[in-house]
Amino acid sequence: MKVCVVGQGGREHAFATTLGRTAEVVVTPGNPGIPASTGTPPTEIDADLYVIGPEGPLADGLADRLRADGRLVFGPGADGAALEGSKAWMKEVVSAAGVPTAAYATFNDEPEQHRAAHAYLETLYPPYVIKTSGLAAGKGVLVTEELAEAHADVDAKLDGTAFGDAGRRIVIEEGLRGPEVSLFALCDGRRAVLLPTAVRDHKRIGDGDTGPNTGGMGCVSPLADVDRAACKELAAMAFEPTLAELTQRGVDYRGVLYAGFMLTPAGPRLLEFNVRFGDPEAQVTLPRIENDLAGLLASAAAGELTDEVVVSDDAMVCVVCAAAGYPVAPRTGDVIEGLQRAREVPGVTVLCAGVAEVDGRASPGGTLVTGGGRVVNVCGRGADVATARDRAYEAVRCISWPGMTYRTDIAAAETLLVAGDR
Repeated sequence: MKVCVVGQGGREHAFATTLGRTAEVVVTPGNPGIPASTGTPPTEIDADLYVIGPEGPLADGLADRLRADGRLVFGPGADGAALEGSKAWMKEVVSAAGVPTAAYATFNDEPEQHRAAHAYLETLYPPYVIKTSGLAAGKGVLVTEELAEAHADVDAKLDGTAFGDAGRRIVIEEGLRGPEVSLFALCDGRRAVLLPTAVRDHKRIGDGDTGPNTGGMGCVSPLADVDRAACKELAAMAFEPTLAELTQRGVDYRGVLYAGFMLTPAGPRLLEFNVRFGDPEAQVTLPRIENDLAGLLASAAAGELTDEVVVSDDAMVCVVCAAAGYPVAPRTGDVIEGLQRAREVPGVTVLCAGVAEVDGRASPGGTLVTGGGRVVNVCGRGADVATARDRAYEAVRCISWPGMTYRTDIAAAETLLVAGDR
């Protein structure tokens, strides 16, 4: 089978390495650190299966265009991708499906609605949560204890200063407290098949969850506080009723559903759905799938998913190494040193995300420079979280470039928990 992976980051590198176990893989547009990359548009590539990584092409209808041309595609059409493209619509869908979620209200940039948003904030208690309804590359959410900061964020989003048109409609949610957890399910339009392992992402730029939100600075899986039985309970609560609601609305959803939950004292609550594998969550999930991933995704794309997903009990920890200035103004062009040394650490995989070639062209020895905010993903694997974490950080210390930044506490809390039944 030949598989075309659409995207250019660490998630797509993880797809390429995992799918490459059983299939021929090409990645478009990819990046200079992914060997199977090509500049050929996906519509001009002849493949047996197309796997669309990022949310942008999905919301733009790439899956629809490929299917209209008779191609087999893993990824929802534009109607299903609206679950992520419009957080307001997502909240409407899950509320109709009866999925427990935070109380919310939506507002647009009309003057009366703008004033109503500020009034609604005054009725809430901290933490205050303000989200862009549209796509914002994982950075459109403010969670703050300060009411003044929340009011300022409402203004910045609704007047287009913060996120352009994506922020001119917002969702203001009841603030919830508790640990967060992510789960994935493969969907074939009729059935949602759980990946039976929980993942925890670290969104803030700094140690101790400080600083602004990012696209994700690292993650860990599995989790000691969310065993496989708990994963199944969360899946039954969220995936099955949501897929049924989508079907009732005429949406033939074939792709992955990515659910983010908060485990509150009152019980789990769905925070959001995304319509693609998370980045960097995919990096600690895809490599642990023991089935033929290409076969699984092809079956889902064809509407014929029958196999359960088998995931290894091994632990994985991913540490994201970012460019100087990330997430506000990442600096590019800094030479990356030590990638090969990092790859020689046992149990480690280094995935390339925001990398570029020197002066935009191939260089002797394959030298790479920083080309984006999140530059490389260093993934350690081991029999337990502590081992996986140690391996990841040993490899991180092999890599350097001017201004390189990373969190030193990814999965630290997990090593203090005693793992239960996974």
